Amino acid sequence: MLAIERKREILSKLNTNGKVIVTELAKEFGVTEETVRRDLEKLDNEGLASKIYGGAVSKKGPVLELPYNVRVNVNVDEKEIISELVAEHVRDGDKLMLDSSSTDIYIVKKLKAKKNLTVITNSVKILLELSDKPDFTVLCTGGSLKEGSLALSGSSAEKMISSYHVDAAIVSCKGIDMTLGVTDSNEADGQIKQAMFASADKKILALDGGKFDNKSFVKLCDVSVLDMIITDKAPSEAWQSFCRENGVELIYKNIQAEGN
Repeated sequence: MLAIERKREILSKLNTNGKVIVTELAKEFGVTEETVRRDLEKLDNEGLASKIYGGAVSKKGPVLELPYNVRVNVNVDEKEIISELVAEHVRDGDKLMLDSSSTDIYIVKKLKAKKNLTVITNSVKILLELSDKPDFTVLCTGGSLKEGSLALSGSSAEKMISSYHVDAAIVSCKGIDMTLGVTDSNEADGQIKQAMFASADKKILALDGGKFDNKSFVKLCDVSVLDMIITDKAPSEAWQSFCRENGVELIYKNIQAEGN
């Protein structure tokens, strides 16, 4: 299939479904995922679609995100690296808040090796993952189950989060930009993450390297609000300098205590 034919087919799917997924398009077209990503990048540059994590959405519809069961299988190697690095910065007995991002489910699998953790989460998946840890104290935020995800949100979830104080909040996001800050795809998830950060001594952002210099719909916070960014690989020199200037500890594979 020629590139122009793929373009027409992708636009047709976007008009019909509102979104497309890289892995599905690659299988359907018989091309690599990288080829599909380039196709989506061109459509984004032409203003015909909006690239998001793992796919793209239509410019005509509301802001969307890919289903959880798709996101959890995207960039698995990167999430494994991030989860190992996060685990190195969690101590036995710590009290934590974890959001419902696909990255945090990988993180919590590594944290199961710790002892006597307290975990507060709005993720149904994390609750199930920790159901066999009798030495952990696991608290659910409650709230409304968001369609197409395993996340709880709403005012009752935010109220529960704000009533606790923890050692660290570990969240992910859809994009991080030097000017706009940390962003996410929808307001409901954004408000939960903001509440978690407000309740934590240490604010940890865990994200793969592909999210640097990306922008999404809802601003969570300025980069300077963060205490630590944990990612899978070294970001650009500009980002390393930016983090140092803003007092944010940058952790990535083989490098710790960046800027010390």
